[in-house]
Amino acid sequence: MPPPEKLIGIVGKTNVGKSTLFSAITMIPVKISNHPFTTIEPNIGIGYVRIKCAHVDLGLPSCNPRTGYCLNGNRFVPVKLIDVAGLIPGASQGRGLGNKFMDDLRQADVLIHVVDASGSTDPEGRPVRPGTYDPVEEAMVIQNEIDEWFWNVVKRLWESKIQKGLLSVTDQVDYLARNLSGISVTKHHVIKALREAGLENKNLKNWSLDDLRIFSKALRRVSKPIIIAANKADIPEAYENIKRLKEVFGEELVVPVSSLAELVLKKLVSENAIRYIPGDPDFEIVDDKKFSPRDLKALEIIRKDVLRKYGGTGVQILLNKAVFDILQLIPVYPVEDINKYTDHSGNILPDVYLVPKGTTARELAYMIHTELGESFLYAVNALTKERVGEDYILRPGDIIRVVAAKARR
Repeated sequence: MPPPEKLIGIVGKTNVGKSTLFSAITMIPVKISNHPFTTIEPNIGIGYVRIKCAHVDLGLPSCNPRTGYCLNGNRFVPVKLIDVAGLIPGASQGRGLGNKFMDDLRQADVLIHVVDASGSTDPEGRPVRPGTYDPVEEAMVIQNEIDEWFWNVVKRLWESKIQKGLLSVTDQVDYLARNLSGISVTKHHVIKALREAGLENKNLKNWSLDDLRIFSKALRRVSKPIIIAANKADIPEAYENIKRLKEVFGEELVVPVSSLAELVLKKLVSENAIRYIPGDPDFEIVDDKKFSPRDLKALEIIRKDVLRKYGGTGVQILLNKAVFDILQLIPVYPVEDINKYTDHSGNILPDVYLVPKGTTARELAYMIHTELGESFLYAVNALTKERVGEDYILRPGDIIRVVAAKARR
């Protein structure tokens, strides 16, 4: 059994390149055009975070991934994404079917907010001259719409169910978490949000509507954190805007991205025209004869204005930041043979589990199979050959064998 699946939501104003980013990550062809509301129904697909594969440091020639793939010593581990329809001002009040679109995000664990860093789309998503619209304002408007939508959901649950049951519960935090689980909220999220809102010592029965709103905003931040994809970074007007976005939202929460450049490079890879590994700062042309002078010029623009300027297209950096920095997940490798690093069929490092930082050996056992968790005896760190107990905290890159009274079937 794999670890609980995390869902990455892609959001943003309409017509800012969300569908292009989704296609660049997943290589799923979706409808892309230069006008608002191209996407109506959500697109769901698989992307891949990139890590150095453990087989490299172990001196093994290769590995045998059951899911994802390994390329030149880089392990690409699958993650799930959902791209929802574009938002406009007033979306939280239903404008542009905004509530329907945002309700698709209920299960998301982190949000990638795609912003037109070039300022070439107006508030309604219509194309305008680059530099005309302020992407900082765009980011603030859309994030406010997301906060308002989340507040509306929390308020509705509070008034229809939570408030009525407060008189009969003893553990208010657990009760609150259970009733908010439908929007992918955990008890950990609730505890953290209460602390951030300064409400951890106030009885829920005495909360005012203002208290609830403050809590809701904090809960959105911790349960659905946002990282900004400053898209269209290849357009000259984007450069200064990206610096401003970083000043306002924080250096670590803004990633310069050219979704179009990544999509072009991946398509050329699929045609065996270039060599390029997602996340690399350059590419190699396989055969010049496959390209016209115009094509070669376009590729040189990608190399000069995107790869060299930003160190890559930003797409892989964005995905890795969302998973490893924002969600705080770490990669671990469950195995059955600690000497050969294989499963029972002899597959080398077949699985990579992305687990929350702080996960214990026993919790990993439950993720692999319920019976392993229930009858857990001990685990073995395959790298050190040390036996560890159920409370051992997993570290990034750990290779672990679980030993249990009931063998996995």
